[in-house]
Amino acid sequence: VQLQAFGGGLMQAGGSLRLSCAASGGNFGSYAMGWFRQAPGKEREFVASINWASTITYYADSVEGRFTISRDNAKNTVYLQMDSLEPEDTAVYYCAADTRPWGSRKYDEYDYWGQGTLVTVSS
Repeated sequence: VQLQAFGGGLMQAGGSLRLSCAASGGNFGSYAMGWFRQAPGKEREFVASINWASTITYYADSVEGRFTISRDNAKNTVYLQMDSLEPEDTAVYYCAADTRPWGSRKYDEYDYWGQGTLVTVSS
């Protein structure tokens, strides 16, 4: 399974960005998908996850109510809509695939990772 994330960029605080992650190979429709991020000098942290059927989502407390994860199984793509961006959201964002269907907050439970896309939020 190959994952390619894109959509990052520079945004002012309060703005919005939508990240996309396109998957190829494997059986995307049966996988849970997640987004993680890593800020400079910090450990990678969980952002959001979605199960295979889009019926269960999890969010980090820091993004709850501002970010929305979604997926389109017909397009083998998962999205992260980021609204009300804050400078603290600045990080490289990674998408990941968990071959189990229900989703997880734990990065070591994901089997495949994309290359990351940089999001920079200025104050």
